[in-house]
Amino acid sequence: MKKVRIGVLGAYRGTSMINYCKRADNAEVVAICDKSPEALETQRENANGLNITFYDNFEDFIKHDMDAVVLANYANEHAPFAIKAMKLGKHVFSEVLPVQTMKEAVELIETAEETGMIYAYGENYCYMPAPYEMKKLYNQNKIGEFEYGECEYIHNCESIWPSITYGEEDHWRNNMYSTFYCTHSLGPIIHITGLRPVSVTGFEGTKNERKLRTGSKSGSFGIEMVTLENGGIIKSIHGGLYSHSIWYSLYGSKGRMESSRRDARDGYINKIYINADSFSGEYGEEKIESYDPIHEFADKTEGFGHGGSDFYSMYYFVERLKGNLDADIIDVYEAMDMFLPGMFAYRSILDGGVPKEIPNLRDKAVRDLWRNDTACTDPKVAGDMLQPTFSKGTPKIDKSVYDYMKKLWDEECRKKEGTYRDMAFNQGSKK
Repeated sequence: MKKVRIGVLGAYRGTSMINYCKRADNAEVVAICDKSPEALETQRENANGLNITFYDNFEDFIKHDMDAVVLANYANEHAPFAIKAMKLGKHVFSEVLPVQTMKEAVELIETAEETGMIYAYGENYCYMPAPYEMKKLYNQNKIGEFEYGECEYIHNCESIWPSITYGEEDHWRNNMYSTFYCTHSLGPIIHITGLRPVSVTGFEGTKNERKLRTGSKSGSFGIEMVTLENGGIIKSIHGGLYSHSIWYSLYGSKGRMESSRRDARDGYINKIYINADSFSGEYGEEKIESYDPIHEFADKTEGFGHGGSDFYSMYYFVERLKGNLDADIIDVYEAMDMFLPGMFAYRSILDGGVPKEIPNLRDKAVRDLWRNDTACTDPKVAGDMLQPTFSKGTPKIDKSVYDYMKKLWDEECRKKEGTYRDMAFNQGSKK
């Protein structure tokens, strides 16, 4: 069968998607684009004789003869490239996050609708072993109707901050707000239940020394308390607390299920626990199950990051392009369901904790209310709607902090036997 021809924008984080295409029997990489000459040279050296064209600018890259593009560029810049790609007849696989503003959200949805191009959001945490098994069990009514859930993505990045921001004061990571990077925590529960979020209240962790000494201007962590369309509630927490954690827990009308806690040293995100009755109100002897779910095609995921989920997110995208309507992708509407709670949680924080309604952008009339809203923390995009990066105001951080981060980054590169290129390549796949 003909392979789907894929181009990748972003040669660092895009390495995982490039490697998928090299190993897959349903796709091939035909073009790679990056503004970094070092990154492109590294990909050339690893092409292994494949017929790949390399570009240093998007305008030429997007004209290449290909079926779809992977957007693995900076997390706050995916939407403009996705819109351009779809308007030029290319399907899109977009890394996190989907948009930066409501204006982008409206245009992204309308472009997908008008062009008929397939848009898939690459929230790979949905495809990790435990949350993906939870989705299957929820659809089988294992715990009944969703009532309450908790989810967390805690990633203390201080030790790798020089490697992921390069000492750039205007890097998106240094200027994001506390609830911006929300879909690793919230996304899987949205995907498991299929329920739309309707309102949110946001909370922000205070500034701390870890943030200030790296140059990050946001609160230390963010929390979203999200109400879903059926009345169920999710508590989502993510950010830079001290120790790492990925965890998901769901309560339903007849039981609960959760992934293993990291500190339990019992399988972590690869293990699931279930305690559910046969029917609501049974309250019989506890029926506790615990096992490591085996995902289909597990034998093909070796070497892929995030518990093999990098493989599955790409596999299902390509399968959908090949006409498999059962391929489990995250479409443009669900992408907004995962991201908008974080955006409106921050508006809640800035307004002193007032609950905010989450717009249903499936409704064309609702879109008209937001199509000119550019509020965000990015000065290049926000215009006169610029938000502070922290609820008490954007911190003033001395230039010496960024100079030091740049120094650490340069030293790190030199330790790796001298090549800036190889260090950038290795670090670029981290999230």
